[in-house]
Amino acid sequence: MRIVVIDGQGGGFGRALIEKLRAAGCRQEIIAVGTNAMATSAMLKAGATAGATGENAVIVNAGRADVLAG
Repeated sequence: MRIVVIDGQGGGFGRALIEKLRAAGCRQEIIAVGTNAMATSAMLKAGATAGATGENAVIVNAGRADVLAG
């Protein structure tokens, strides 16, 4: 299962969501998609499997997601 977390600005919401998922034992693939590099970086530090930045990354990854959160 592929979980895609989308966030912008500082990535605080996405970071918190990913931290909670990992703390709850989620071992699924989590893709962090930020609208800017700072948001993506924050989510990667929280434990995301991979990250991508920008509008096109949102479009591509949203279409591939099993679960979409943002």
